[in-house]
Amino acid sequence: MFLGTYEHNLMEKGRIALPKKLRSFLKGQKVILRVGFEPCIVGFRESDWIETTREQLSKPFFLDKEGRDLRRRIFADAEYAQLDKQGRFIIPKSMMEYVEIKERVIIVGAGDHFEIWSLEKWEEYRLKLKS
Repeated sequence: MFLGTYEHNLMEKGRIALPKKLRSFLKGQKVILRVGFEPCIVGFRESDWIETTREQLSKPFFLDKEGRDLRRRIFADAEYAQLDKQGRFIIPKSMMEYVEIKERVIIVGAGDHFEIWSLEKWEEYRLKLKS
């Protein structure tokens, strides 16, 4: 499982290093990034992404407009992240702009996925969770 909270600096060109504890859970799988429903970026192991989106893909494409729209929303904003040997990858610029990531980020383990937040947005959200 993806667990824990980690604070990191963003490197040049939107590069970030996934913490070793989170990287070990990937077990060599590819990572899929997507903008979240909250102001964050979510990252899934490819197998967990497939499992999470399986229900949407099982809906009949030609007969279900709502299903087609949801597929577009889910998959159009998703991308594979290429991790190097140190677990670094580049966050797409469009995703960084959308969630307002600048220099400091928080990486949060959320069970079946991890999330990348700007430091400021995470603090705001965390305070709401406590109330």
